[in-house]
Amino acid sequence: MKRNITLRHFRCFVAVANTGSFTLAASQLFLTQSSLTATIRQFEDAVGVKLFDRNTRRVAMTPEAARFKAEAERILSQFDGALSDLESLSQGRQGHVRIAVVASVTNYFLGDAIAAFRQSYPRITFSLHDAGSALVEKMIVNGDIDFAISTPHHGYDELVYTPLFADRYGVICDAMHAYARGARPLKWSDLDPAEYVGFTEDTGIGAHLREHAGKAGFFEQQHDEVSRTSSLHAVLRGGGRYSILPALAASSIVPPLAPGAAPGPFVFRELGSPRLAREVCLITRRLRSLSAGSELFLQYMRDVIRDKPVPAGVKVLGRRDGKARRDA
Repeated sequence: MKRNITLRHFRCFVAVANTGSFTLAASQLFLTQSSLTATIRQFEDAVGVKLFDRNTRRVAMTPEAARFKAEAERILSQFDGALSDLESLSQGRQGHVRIAVVASVTNYFLGDAIAAFRQSYPRITFSLHDAGSALVEKMIVNGDIDFAISTPHHGYDELVYTPLFADRYGVICDAMHAYARGARPLKWSDLDPAEYVGFTEDTGIGAHLREHAGKAGFFEQQHDEVSRTSSLHAVLRGGGRYSILPALAASSIVPPLAPGAAPGPFVFRELGSPRLAREVCLITRRLRSLSAGSELFLQYMRDVIRDKPVPAGVKVLGRRDGKARRDA
């Protein structure tokens, strides 16, 4: 059966669903009430589902309509956003980029990429979302953001995960902690689970460590937890605790020492036996093109990640012999 459903049907449905009134919805849409009613009836006939229960006092969504409402709003939002980007770019390279970036990438790469990008595209604006990797994946699936640079969590079939770099884990602790002493890599067997400060399960680091911890029963004992790398500073500052972080994430707390500089209050030591690394990926929606602005900014992000020197323990894909590779 051919279904002649248009965005007009979606807009009318969402307006009635949000206002609970054909009169108010018609006013918002600059339509006559009879025209709006006819459009909703066309929609119901086309899909074979009743969308609203009507009486003299109120209009209520049916259960089927209530389940469909979020999807209809998402489709309209994506269409309006894409059209707005296209029109703005054609009129002066304007647009809006919606992204989520893992905290370590934000601290180390994102600022450089935005600064370079604004030199060429000053009218393109950003929405930067700070969320755990589990929520980030859902935001891409729902169309709330254009892309993310994060760690895989659930691994949705409708998402594409393109690896950008690998990041080795190590132990971070106060400089007075016992784990701060020594030159050899620490072993998982050296670590006391009772002193560990972990990451919550909704974060990429937390999920990855729980799945790949190199010590049996490591997460069975109760321990402190945080959901952001920025919170570690306060928890570790009191001493007696340590955490396990990828090298790039640790660099925001333990920056590389300049020649002749005094050591800082925290120490980061490589963790081995077994050695463990995370993979940070570009995450996009399968079979869905990015907006023009997002495509432009993503290229700047790739360039910065490819070209900027990185801390020991970070391996950027596409580099050769430790140097940045430039495309011919």
